[in-house]
Amino acid sequence: MAPSAVPLKSYSHVEEEETYHPVKRIKLSARNQSIEYEGEDAPITIPIHPLGIKPSGNAYAAFQDIKSACGFFAKLPDELLNQILEIIDAFDLVRLGSTCKALYAFTRAEELWKSLFIESPPENFEWHGTWRSTYLRLPEKHASHISCKNLFSDLLYRPFHCTHTPLEPYTTNIPPQHSIPRFSDLTPEEFSSKWRDTPFILTSPVKEWPIYKCWTPETLLSKYPEVKFRAEAVDWPLNTYMTYMKNSSDESPLYLFDRHFVEKMGIAVGKDAEAAAYWPPICFGEDLFSVLGDQRPDCRWMIMGPKRSGSTFHKDPNATSAWNAVLTGTKYWLLFPSSPTLPPPPGVFLSADQSEITSPLSIAEYLLSFHALARRAPGCREAICRAGEVLHVPSGWFHLVLNLDESLALTQNFVPRQRLADVLGFLRDQGDQVSGFADEVVDPFGLFVERLREKYPEVLEEGMRELARRGKKSGKTRGKWEDLVKWDEGEVKTGGGSGFSFGFGGDGDNEEIP
Repeated sequence: MAPSAVPLKSYSHVEEEETYHPVKRIKLSARNQSIEYEGEDAPITIPIHPLGIKPSGNAYAAFQDIKSACGFFAKLPDELLNQILEIIDAFDLVRLGSTCKALYAFTRAEELWKSLFIESPPENFEWHGTWRSTYLRLPEKHASHISCKNLFSDLLYRPFHCTHTPLEPYTTNIPPQHSIPRFSDLTPEEFSSKWRDTPFILTSPVKEWPIYKCWTPETLLSKYPEVKFRAEAVDWPLNTYMTYMKNSSDESPLYLFDRHFVEKMGIAVGKDAEAAAYWPPICFGEDLFSVLGDQRPDCRWMIMGPKRSGSTFHKDPNATSAWNAVLTGTKYWLLFPSSPTLPPPPGVFLSADQSEITSPLSIAEYLLSFHALARRAPGCREAICRAGEVLHVPSGWFHLVLNLDESLALTQNFVPRQRLADVLGFLRDQGDQVSGFADEVVDPFGLFVERLREKYPEVLEEGMRELARRGKKSGKTRGKWEDLVKWDEGEVKTGGGSGFSFGFGGDGDNEEIP
């Protein structure tokens, strides 16, 4: 987990009735109900914390920090105190919160109650606006809001600040050199020859889908109210998720991201399918992962979320490319290419094997802390994708996605012919990072090559030759094509033995991970 990146400390002295904004020094009268500061391009207003909590820097202007009155806990740094509270059950959190104002505030932190809920979801619950109220089955009108004036904590104030800071100044005025190109449509030949490695937006294909303008969050709710969909770590009926979506102030709202929506909704997919609901844009051509049939990894998702929901920086699985089609709402995209010669996006850290990506915990935190740096970094691309548009994400690109308002979208990962070597290399060399395959698929690389050999032998040979060429160029080649893969009576072999085998110099089988 990345530490908080929003700078909330180190401020100069001010009078008690003043407060500090994490980005700029501002003054606030205690009579006001909001504060203003200058954002990237325009004045921004955020409300006062409902419990009166302020950033740590304001403690220098106060006569007393009420945390000093909470006994032994006063000696603990906020981060350590929070870690202790993470191991306490709900009953003891409530009891501890009744002992003093400071502990009342610390024990109400939403992340504590969200974790409790996910670990032990209540049955037949109703969403009451917060994780704490929902877990305790406490209607909003009965929830207490005790003033905790003179409590100064970055740990408690930062989520509130990130939740209520408008993000429009960070997602508008996109520099022309960063803009992602837009086309009405492309032919498969244009995609394969010019655009397979570059993000772009198509404005026409989605508008041909039968579900376009028929699918909205409201129409889906009317038809599938009791169907459970996956929203990160929970499976909720759609009516419950919609209630959450309309009434939540989470810093990082739950994002509905369901991979089984086609089966759950009983729809058909594909240009040639009878009564098809939608189909992939034609320009992307044949999806080579389709040769795996029922054994292909997870590849398509329905996505729904409220304003400010989205995904922090990540790459798509298994080195696949992707398209993302917006049915309702608008999305802001921030993308960066991945290359041995380029660093990751500012504020993003990779493990040595690039299997783990660490970045600020929320999209708002990233934008507040690193957006200006990101716009100065090489390779930066940005776009606003609106309803009826589809964005192409090339294999290996880092991307961050933010819903600018309530949004419904469909996305699919695919393997175009021109990026086959990327996927083959990933499945072969990074088996511990392969994801989405069923448990019974113990050798994704072997299975994929076998199926390609059966249906597209020339494409497979082309991809493997490119893989060998890359290995030679990087100094990691394992031999000539003829030494790596031998064609013998229609079978692919590696080394000695008989039948179909894979190893490439002693590599073990790839194991599927969640």
